[in-house]
Amino acid sequence: MKKGFTLIEMLVVISIIGILASLTLVSYTGAQKQARDSERRSDLNQYRNGLETYAASNDGVYPIQTPAGAASTVCGAELEPDYMSDCPSDPVGDGYVYEYWSADGTDYTLWGGLETTGEYWKICSNGRIGNAPTGSSTCDITD
Repeated sequence: MKKGFTLIEMLVVISIIGILASLTLVSYTGAQKQARDSERRSDLNQYRNGLETYAASNDGVYPIQTPAGAASTVCGAELEPDYMSDCPSDPVGDGYVYEYWSADGTDYTLWGGLETTGEYWKICSNGRIGNAPTGSSTCDITD
């Protein structure tokens, strides 16, 4: 009598391994998106800290940028190297950009897109921080 596995047993084992691998890949992809969103929130907080330090040294006035544009533009021109050591950029890029807006230097809005919710993470000079439905200069935070 020969010992070994039948073709059906082998196919069942291969199918189970394939299902487990696909489940692992899906959860791993979701974890990567959450990690990148956490990095985006942290990067925007770094921008906020740089802006607040800048304003403290400039009679409470923030750098002016209107219309809204890439936060790295203001960082490179106004904040770096005195108020920020490095201008953070989005971990993926690919359409995700940190944006900054300040019409007259008295207030500002910072935002960046999130992968997990499809919303935007906003930080406003009035202290409000949270999710917003639009990527615009208004402080339309829903949280």
